[in-house]
Amino acid sequence: MSALPKRYFTQEEYAMLEEKADYKSQYVGGEIFAMAGAQPWHFKISSNLAGMLYLRFQGRECDVFFADARVRVRAGELWTYPDLVALCGTPRFDTSANPHSLLNPQVIFEILSPSTADFDRGDKFIRYQRIEPFSDYVLVDSERMRIEHHVRQESGGWLRHEYHEATDMVRLICVGAELPLAEIYERVNFPTLGTDV
Repeated sequence: MSALPKRYFTQEEYAMLEEKADYKSQYVGGEIFAMAGAQPWHFKISSNLAGMLYLRFQGRECDVFFADARVRVRAGELWTYPDLVALCGTPRFDTSANPHSLLNPQVIFEILSPSTADFDRGDKFIRYQRIEPFSDYVLVDSERMRIEHHVRQESGGWLRHEYHEATDMVRLICVGAELPLAEIYERVNFPTLGTDV
């Protein structure tokens, strides 16, 4: 028995479907994937980060956008909803479809789950790199205190840092913010792996 062929969509088809849908989905190289809901500890990490950035950005021309903000890689190969994005300066949007899509994030945060971690570290990161002002990619583990921080270098390559301790600090030079792990993970109840809740 042969597998059914994959269904590929144009960007215009995705935009029309997404505008009418009751749920969020992402577009990756012609394929559409529904985005699943998140666990409580995922929400807590996300709200901690959003609150920290909001406080650090007060009085400055910087913004933090939460999970419902769609980002589009300019080539149109990827339309997705990162957990958080941050930037300083004027946000630019693609207004050709609803919801409008942010085009110029400087920092992208993805909170990892077992089902998305490989994609977030791999193909999605490769596609994000096509965003010109994008300079910091922060992958936040949702099941233990662990952060991977990728920083774009002047050469175009990426330098990776990893943090595990509550006293460690994620430094986002491009937006002038320092984020201690103790605050990122404050009051986060990690899941008990392998047991029913």
